[in-house]
Amino acid sequence: MAEGASGEGVPAGEQIDRRIAELGDWRGETLARMRGLIRAAEPGVVEQVKWVKAGSAGTPTWELDGIVCTGETYKAVVKLTFPKGASLPDPAGLFNASLEGNARRAIDIREGETVDAEAFTELVRAAAALNAVSRKGKPRAG
Repeated sequence: MAEGASGEGVPAGEQIDRRIAELGDWRGETLARMRGLIRAAEPGVVEQVKWVKAGSAGTPTWELDGIVCTGETYKAVVKLTFPKGASLPDPAGLFNASLEGNARRAIDIREGETVDAEAFTELVRAAAALNAVSRKGKPRAG
């Protein structure tokens, strides 16, 4: 798994580790579990932290030929957003948020909920494969 740098010079993986530790509750545990599934599904994925601004530590992203998904934490949910989710097969029906748009889809995970690991792994792999097809013919960054 490759790791991207962040705006503050701290490796993205360390920033995500810190964020998980700071949460210190079910949201941190959930984000850590989903992060592990993403990294296992696509070992070449690059972790980044994007959209850092005053009052926000930024959003963890996992990228491979583009963003595969982002991981945001809110008071009541951990939200995993797939920018091209509307174009992905979702036979297990994991997408349960951001369903109204033409491009992205998200999975909102609430306290006590567990996402099917096998179905999520397939979704991550499909997102990476779609990015690779979309990227075909374009030079790979980095």
